[in-house]
Amino acid sequence: MSTATERRLAPNLPVRFIYTITLGVACAVPATGRAAERYDPLTVPDAQPAWTDMTVRDATRDRDIPLRVYLPNAGATAPVVLFSHGLGGARDGRAYLGNHWAARGYVAVVLQHPGSDDGVWKNVPPRQRMAAMREAAGPDNFMLRVRDVPAVLDQLASFNKTKDHVLFQGMDLARAGLSGHSFGALTTQAVGGQRFRRGHGFTDPRIKAAVLMSPSSPRQGATPEQAFGVVTIPWMLLTGTNDTSPIGGADVASRLTVFPALPPGSKYELVLDGAEHSAFTDRALPGDRQQRNPNHHKAILAVTTAFWDAYLRDDPAARQWLSGDAVPDVLEERDRWQTK
Repeated sequence: MSTATERRLAPNLPVRFIYTITLGVACAVPATGRAAERYDPLTVPDAQPAWTDMTVRDATRDRDIPLRVYLPNAGATAPVVLFSHGLGGARDGRAYLGNHWAARGYVAVVLQHPGSDDGVWKNVPPRQRMAAMREAAGPDNFMLRVRDVPAVLDQLASFNKTKDHVLFQGMDLARAGLSGHSFGALTTQAVGGQRFRRGHGFTDPRIKAAVLMSPSSPRQGATPEQAFGVVTIPWMLLTGTNDTSPIGGADVASRLTVFPALPPGSKYELVLDGAEHSAFTDRALPGDRQQRNPNHHKAILAVTTAFWDAYLRDDPAARQWLSGDAVPDVLEERDRWQTK
């Protein structure tokens, strides 16, 4: 039987598409100057990756899905990492992740989910925004989100075969990962293997590994063990000791019940000391009670990059980094890291 080790520190849909492209330059994270023989997930080349905006049209649902795609510098075919934003977010969020993952050689695709994106609160009087956000966090938008992922994967496959497209022959979709924060974590859980009541599920076998930032257990119906005990792909969970959300009712206890319910084998959890819900976003959020810790982003970039390298590139050095004694070097004393 495998046991957890802990270090306490300090569906294919027919799709027609339209796309528009806007090119920009993404700011890469500075290189750390690692020795060539040592694996370091924070090292990136000096050259800056670019990004491009496009829109996928899912004709079966009469739905447009905006994307921001961060492009690696290398000309070789690259693994693909998708990101699903939280409630009220947009495709231009999580630039710190897209920049770094692209600089490390991944095609990083940030999805924007209409109905639960920034359109929910923009141009809404401040006093009405919370009510609008709560309404957008319901099951209808959840269903839209989980169906956005396969629709985007279908269209990426088409882009990959379309001559003169910016993504032509640039993606290895046999090595695709999915990540998300908050509502995006729920989306990732569903597509990444969570079981729902009556056996219904949304798992897409094209997703080979998943990163969940601020995950949570079901509030009713299935137990955590029933929901997550069937997950077969590698999962990485990230949360914080102050990671609560005013919408949806997810608290720290709910987030911490996911990891114990997962079956052993290629499962990881990082709990950042003092991290609030906004620790995984680009900037502070309304309602934050304390200053953001700059080391949190460093830790997030390090462990997620190593995870992608380990399970989308089959890099043995990355797997050793995750399972050995290197992770504590990027964390702080009271952060918690465990694997099973």
